[in-house]
Amino acid sequence: MIKILSWNIQTGKGADGVVSLDRIAHQIQTMGLPDVICLQEVARGISVGDKQEPIDQVSELAKKLPDYQWSFGPAIDAMDAVGRWQFGNVVFSRLQIVCQSTHILPRPADADKRQMPRQATEVVLQDGDDLWRIITTHLEFQSAKQRLAQVLRIRELHEEAVQEQSMPPVVSAERPYQSIPRPSDVVICGDFNMLPNSTEYQALVGSSKHSSDDLSDAWTLLNQGRDYPPTCGVHDRDQWREGPHCRDFFFLGGAAKERVVRMRVDTETAASDHQPLMIELT
Repeated sequence: MIKILSWNIQTGKGADGVVSLDRIAHQIQTMGLPDVICLQEVARGISVGDKQEPIDQVSELAKKLPDYQWSFGPAIDAMDAVGRWQFGNVVFSRLQIVCQSTHILPRPADADKRQMPRQATEVVLQDGDDLWRIITTHLEFQSAKQRLAQVLRIRELHEEAVQEQSMPPVVSAERPYQSIPRPSDVVICGDFNMLPNSTEYQALVGSSKHSSDDLSDAWTLLNQGRDYPPTCGVHDRDQWREGPHCRDFFFLGGAAKERVVRMRVDTETAASDHQPLMIELT
């Protein structure tokens, strides 16, 4: 059984306005110590909360999760008068990380919209004889135009992996041309900032010419006809005046679609403006 958790932690800022990575780590532990932890909105070199000095949240979380390897993917990697700062997604894994990739997502011009660069963090994990590709992301909130372009790129990444299985590249024992695994069995998760059945959602799960390219929503696979549980706006009504609703998802490809057995959302914690969600694969 593999447990994978996804959570937009908002740099650890809870609905009470307090920034606490201890609270984030504790909540993760109460959910059963997942094998893979995918977190969005993680800061490095940025002052958050009442701390004046820039902090490295990846290093702080790594100390609180000592049994995990990690891979950080910055959507923003910049220098200013204070120093270098980063903001992005991180994957912690108790399974062996075989390789990792950073995918900068498209950001077509969309005037007069508050926006930031976006990224998808990808790792390939070894579980016995199985290889899993895990992608976590955080898509644009204000610009639907950019969000759609980002969703299409994520789907394209999956299609590329599937096609590579049928048309494998020439490889060599000589680095850097050695074989780097890119399995089509994939779990894609994160804060997509889209609503269920929106245009962007349909672009991600819509049928393609080859069914092996298709992605499925884990919640829909397991709970056909049932409403989505809310993943944001549950406790923080200042940012989410529309109240509780869903913006965070797990999408599955390849063997993951047959092996998912459970998905749950913790709606009790107020440690972030989003709720943690977790799936289990056999």
